[in-house]
Amino acid sequence: MQKSSLDGVFKAPKHGPEAKGDATTRAAREIIARETSERDAKTARLRALRLAKEQQEEAENPAPAAAAKKVAEAPKAQKKARKARVSV
Repeated sequence: MQKSSLDGVFKAPKHGPEAKGDATTRAAREIIARETSERDAKTARLRALRLAKEQQEEAENPAPAAAAKKVAEAPKAQKKARKARVSV
């Protein structure tokens, strides 16, 4: 009996376990790549919103930044005062 040339047309060729593993790996990599791009887009969007909000708050209230600097200097002054009391 002769094999007809149409045998391979209607049936999918049988693949071994390596081909199934390759398909699984390819699908997993596509999913990971898609999730990574979605996460990067979300991060960029949130960063832009945060920076815009910070600029707006800074424009509305420039004084708190100066007050925060004075508060940061206060512990240094307290430390110097303690040293002066101990050495006397």
